[in-house]
Amino acid sequence: MAWILLVVAGLFEVVWAYYMKQSSGFTRVWPTLITISTMIVSFLLLSFAMRTLPLGTAYTVWTGIGAVGAFAVGVTVLGEPADATRIVAAVLIVCGLVLMRVSSTQ
Repeated sequence: MAWILLVVAGLFEVVWAYYMKQSSGFTRVWPTLITISTMIVSFLLLSFAMRTLPLGTAYTVWTGIGAVGAFAVGVTVLGEPADATRIVAAVLIVCGLVLMRVSSTQ
């Protein structure tokens, strides 16, 4: 159950990162409210996952999901560049996440 919470927390991190970009420095009301509310949900789910999972594992996986997810949203939704170096970097992060999961005893 902790892993499911952690993955969902990571997905909420992607949502708040996207809406933070859309908020234009917190100058637009609705994107700002969505950013803040999804941040709260993401942090709560992360804290629940940390009841069982080690800090290093939980935090690394959470930020990794957020990083790769934000990269994917940036490329697919915002039209950011997807050159080979950036793709390799994202793949390496995913490999690290898989290794964290495989090495976890939880």
